[in-house]
Amino acid sequence: MNEIIRKRKSIRKYDMARLDDETLAAVRAQLNSLSPLFPDIAYSIDIVEKTKGIFGIKAPHYLAFSSEEKDYSRENIGFVGQQMDLFFSAMGLGACWLGMAKPTDNADSALPFAISMAFGRPAETLHRNLGDFKRKPLAEISEGNDARLEAARLAPSGMNAQNWYFIAEEAFIHCYIKERGGKFGMAALANRLARIDLGIALWHIAVESRDFGYARRDDAPKREGYVYAGTVVHE
Repeated sequence: MNEIIRKRKSIRKYDMARLDDETLAAVRAQLNSLSPLFPDIAYSIDIVEKTKGIFGIKAPHYLAFSSEEKDYSRENIGFVGQQMDLFFSAMGLGACWLGMAKPTDNADSALPFAISMAFGRPAETLHRNLGDFKRKPLAEISEGNDARLEAARLAPSGMNAQNWYFIAEEAFIHCYIKERGGKFGMAALANRLARIDLGIALWHIAVESRDFGYARRDDAPKREGYVYAGTVVHE
């Protein structure tokens, strides 16, 4: 398994000093080289200095993700955002997804805001041992055999809920999420985050894949209590 996936963790305490210009330039260069899950979905990522909202984290910098709203746009944001999360961890910086924090300045995107990510130099231990992950066992979130599912299991999710399920068969991994009823309030937020979380897990699967693709299939099996989202279609 990818070394960074095996040891990354969400950092919640930061050195509040602004990152130097060279490091920020490397961050901007990485932002310009991401691989979206769906290239036809418009999105943008801004570096901002302040956010507001409950469960916020004080950090010197944040990424503000924005996206047009259409099918798979949330999964797409999770997919590109997790590339940044692993990038930060690999270069010795901390990062943490923030599901309920919005930018208060310097966000220039004309697209609807989606989610934020804190980043900066960590003021706590950057990495952890594999045994320190608090995750559901594979048997609780998946069925079938595919080595890539372990990478998906280690992916971060909102409130560590892991509201996903995977069915592996042959070269396919069928992906599902739990969805709450209702289009407003906490139900709408939970559904939005669940799809972003799935995109995060999909990037972990992609990292472990020789050839990665993702699409809906009409013959995907049903899973009681979950909504079918799509299928990883290559090994």
